[in-house]
This record gives sequence, C-alpha cells and structure tokens, in this order.
Amino acid sequence: MATINSPKDEFARYCVELLGSLGPTRSRRMFGGHGFYVDDVFIALIFEERLYLKTDDATRARFEQAGGQPFVYEGGDGKSVSISYYTAPDDAMESPALMRPWARLAMEAGLRAAAAKARKSTKASQAAKPIKPRAAPAKKRPAAKRAAR
Repeated sequence: MATINSPKDEFARYCVELLGSLGPTRSRRMFGGHGFYVDDVFIALIFEERLYLKTDDATRARFEQAGGQPFVYEGGDGKSVSISYYTAPDDAMESPALMRPWARLAMEAGLRAAAAKARKSTKASQAAKPIKPRAAPAKKRPAAKRAAR
C-alpha cells in the first residue's frame, strides 16, 4: 500500500474505508483525483475532495432525490460535460454503514456498465471477424474405385 502523505490521500483512504463494506476495495490515482474499485468494478471517484458514486438510468433518480450533485467538468472545447457520477448524500459520508446502500447502488451501476461494455466488445469482435467460406464437401468415391488405387 502506498504511503499516505497528503490530505487528498487521507480522504482517499477514508473513502476506501467507507466503500469497503462491499468487498475488497482499492484506490488508484487518476486525473488529479482517485478512482475506486470494489472487486475490480469501478464504482466511484474523488475530485476536489468530493466523493462521486457511479450512477446509471436505474439509479440516477435516487441520487438526485437525496440531493446528490452530478460530476461536471469543463471539456476541451470549454463546454461543461456531465458524466454518470453523483455525490453521495452528506450523511452517507459519516460511516460505512450509512454509505453501504449508496455504495451498493454504485456497484450495481458499475456491474451493469461492465456487462454492457463486455457485450459491446463481443459484438464488435464478432463483427470484425471475416466469415470464411466453407469448402465444398469432398466427393465420395465408390468403394470399388477406392480399392483400385
């Protein structure tokens, strides 16, 4: 495990603790923040000392109803870009027990995203494979001709 030196790293370690009730949790530095994996499923990220949990069409409304804010950043063209991550409710940040239901929703969204990506990858690889024409079946020779050889 990496040595925790900065306040950002301390917050990341705390978030690993919060998310850890779902299973083995690890963090990885990325884009000036951290990304979080539970059982190798990407479910959360930290940016500017805020924890954002993975959402999708099935879970987004729950986060919005709880007051969650979307992860928004400025794209290369200066436009705001929103991706499928929302802040956890404030009370969920207090303990692993309070975070568990929200982390579970993020895990479910992460699993659905991974399954969709795998299906898309499988379809793409199947589409990329050329279909080989089958060779015509060999003509059968009568037994008398085979024996004459």
